[in-house]
Formats: sequence, structure tokens, C-alpha cells
Amino acid sequence: MRIVVTGGAGFIASHVVDAYVERGHEVHILDDFSTGQRSNLNPKAELHEADIANPQAARLIEKIKPDALSHHAAQMDVRHSVADPGFDARVNIVGFINSLEACKNSGVKKVVFASSGGAVYGEQETFPAAEDHATRPASPYGVSKRAGELYLSYYQQAFGLPYIALRYANIYGPRQSAQGEAGVVAIFLSLLLSGKTPVINGDGKQTRDYVYVGDVVRANVAALDSSFVGAINIGTGVETDVVTIFQHLRRAVGSSVEAVHGPAKAGEQRRSCLDARLAARALGWRPQTELADGLRRTAEFYRETVGR
Repeated sequence: MRIVVTGGAGFIASHVVDAYVERGHEVHILDDFSTGQRSNLNPKAELHEADIANPQAARLIEKIKPDALSHHAAQMDVRHSVADPGFDARVNIVGFINSLEACKNSGVKKVVFASSGGAVYGEQETFPAAEDHATRPASPYGVSKRAGELYLSYYQQAFGLPYIALRYANIYGPRQSAQGEAGVVAIFLSLLLSGKTPVINGDGKQTRDYVYVGDVVRANVAALDSSFVGAINIGTGVETDVVTIFQHLRRAVGSSVEAVHGPAKAGEQRRSCLDARLAARALGWRPQTELADGLRRTAEFYRETVGR
């Protein structure tokens, strides 16, 4: 299968590229390196440098004529989306429409879209949240991800373009950057390994559903062959608070550093957790990596990276 992976030099998508290459697919990476890293590139994939919001990217996709599009390219900084919603919409909405138009014009048979469970649902009413939970995004980023799902629904109805929108929980693992709107796992590890003191926002009892990147990759592999059309949660169904994450990481790196508590972040969700039972039925997917093991593997990666 010929597959275009947008954002293929990024944290999640680079792992997806590796899995697709390993399975013998012809993989084309489309990335502008605004956040992606060249060190993440798979040498067996073909690289195309382009901004997805530029018409050039659509022309590249039409020229490649892929069987499938894995769309991970995004403006993913929630704070940036609030400060500059126009830029967020340019990348996450206009850029995605460009890609969908190219898919329509080149006969793509499947789109796998990286959506966001926490950002799309907003403040949850039920825990864990299933796919039929109300969607009330609390940021332009969440709005843009939900808009991407709605555009997919339109293209499927109007042009018969099959899709799966994977609503990710909080993904952590090797290659995640500690810069910008990074995950707390990457931030804590970077600070602990450099001997600095991590700051926990508020009381640290805010919870998230942490899913290991290797498990997320398996969902992306399964999505290629699934006949399901629609949105699917990819999470563990387990809530873990920030203090617990810190203690796991502290043990993983053998650090004696204690975290300090700072002011709570304005507008931060208190709880987020996804019901992934549909993923089991539609994709045959279940999370396999225990949190402590995934955090240990991630810590090993960061320790090796810092030691280079």
C-alpha cells in the first residue's frame, strides 16, 4: 500500500511511519519541520517538505496518488490556538481541507485522522467518555479537531471517502518533545534528568488518560484495514493524576528531586478519560502497555538522549 503520512517527522507520526515501513508499505512523509525533527525520519520513507496549508502540498499528494492518507500534521499547542486562532485554523482546518481535496482528486481509499479525545469532548460529564459524549471543545485547537471530523463526514457522504478519526487520549513515549505545549511526561523527564525542579500546576490531582505511543501505533496499523467509518477513542479508560505520574518518573530515573507546586493553570480540564470499548470491537485494539512499564521505557529513551 502507498501511504502519505503528514507530520511524519513528529512524535506520534514518526512511530506510525516506522510501523508502516516495517510492514512493507511504501511511505511518503509530508512535513514542513515547524515542529518535527529530522532525527525522527525513517530513511526508508520518502520525504517531501511542504506546508499542508499551501496548495503545493495538495499537488504533491495528487502526484503521489496514495492508497491512504495518515493525517497527523497539526498546530497542536492549545495555548497558541487561544492566542492565534487564525493560525490554528489555517493549519488544522484549511490545511486539512487541502489534503482532503487532494484525496478526493487522486482516489484515496482511506483517511486516518489524528483527532483528540480530551480537546473534542471538553469538560466531561461521564467518565470514561464514550464516542457519543457531547462535544464541547474549550479551545480553538479542540474546535479545529472537531471540525476535521465533520469535514471527514462530509467527504465520506459526498464523495464516498472512507475514514477513521482516532480520538487520542494523552499520548506519551519516546521522541516526545519537552518544548512548547508538551506533555507532562516529557517535561518532567527533561527536568529530572537535568537536575532541575519540576513544577506541578495546582494540587496535581488533575487526571488524564495516559496511553503509550506504541499502543497508539497499533491502532493506526489496524485502522488501515478496518471497514469502520467514524470516530474511535484510543485510550486506556484509566485516570491517573499528575502527582502519581511524577512519582513514577522519579523512581524510573532514580532521582531524589522533589517537585514544587505552583498556581493552577487557568482553564485546565480537571479530569479526562476515554472509553475505548469501541476500538476493541471495530479495530480489535486494546491498550497493552502498563503505565509503569511505558514510563520506564520512556525514561530510558530520555536518559540515552540526554547522554549523547
